[in-house]
Amino acid sequence: MTIAIYLVAILGLAVLMVVHEAGHFFAARKYGMRVVRFSIGFGPTIWKLKPKDSPTVYQVALVPFLAYVQIAGMNPYEESDPKDPQSYANASLWARIVTIAAGPFTNYFFASVLIFFGLLIGGKEVPDETSMKVLVEPGPAQIAGVETGDRILEVNGSRVHNWDELRKSVSAHPGEAIDLTVERNGQLAHKAVTPGPKGDKNEGLIHVRMQTHVEPVGLAEAAKMSVIAPPLFVYENVREIGRVIAGREKLQVSGPVGIVKETAKQARTGPGVLLQFLGMLSAYLGAFNLLPFPALDGGRLLFLGAEAVSRRRPDAKLEARVHAIGLLMLLTLIAFVTYADVISK
Repeated sequence: MTIAIYLVAILGLAVLMVVHEAGHFFAARKYGMRVVRFSIGFGPTIWKLKPKDSPTVYQVALVPFLAYVQIAGMNPYEESDPKDPQSYANASLWARIVTIAAGPFTNYFFASVLIFFGLLIGGKEVPDETSMKVLVEPGPAQIAGVETGDRILEVNGSRVHNWDELRKSVSAHPGEAIDLTVERNGQLAHKAVTPGPKGDKNEGLIHVRMQTHVEPVGLAEAAKMSVIAPPLFVYENVREIGRVIAGREKLQVSGPVGIVKETAKQARTGPGVLLQFLGMLSAYLGAFNLLPFPALDGGRLLFLGAEAVSRRRPDAKLEARVHAIGLLMLLTLIAFVTYADVISK
């Protein structure tokens, strides 16, 4: 069962990558560009097909993560005909902008589709923000004897009235024992809990979250929420990055292993929850790819924007080198984060 859950998680993440590349693919085809290859995964090819009268080879590779489309003329180091009307290099500026932007925007719109069906199938989680009852996960609070259903009333003798106050009061004492006053079955008790130490990925955390209950959702509400949710996900993500930059919170990043683990965790809860979680990831993936960083779609759009302003094409080989450096930096970051995910308990 565990293996099946992880396979479902990997497949779900792979779908998000395929959707992203499909956006590039259909936009390129719309503007008459020749797509040489559409690959699901990387590494050795385990299956491929080239339909009759089609310029595109469709393939599945051994490594299931990521996907890519190879558009003729995108690589300046490959031989290309300067008069080839199906080359990316010879396409109009607008066609190139749409082709690059189509990937992240397809992810963004696909997020709404996933969330819509996820809500219909699994309903919506409604948080209990007033009782201060906690759901305890493996970590410091559990070790200290805090149990799911307990109400946290005070931190170091100071009353906490909501979850924001609790988060701030706890995170202010990384690595230091704090006294939690909890109520269980009408009885008060004190628990000595030590939040994660400074420098740790769990710095300032005790691993409790608010309890929720599930309510069914109708078609109209699901449609409304599926439109509202993706920008809210992105907004919260941007706010969190702002708090990290301001030094109020520690940056927490998950690599492929961590994302698969979390996706598998959501899959165990049920298909509706899984679809909503994948919708959130799809929105994040779209927003992340629009960041103006080399190798990302946002980095490529930055060069296209410069071309639009200056009315002059940048050196294609110089741009390719910049993207190569950006890709190396991203892969290095992913390697470090993945290592941290693997060694973490």
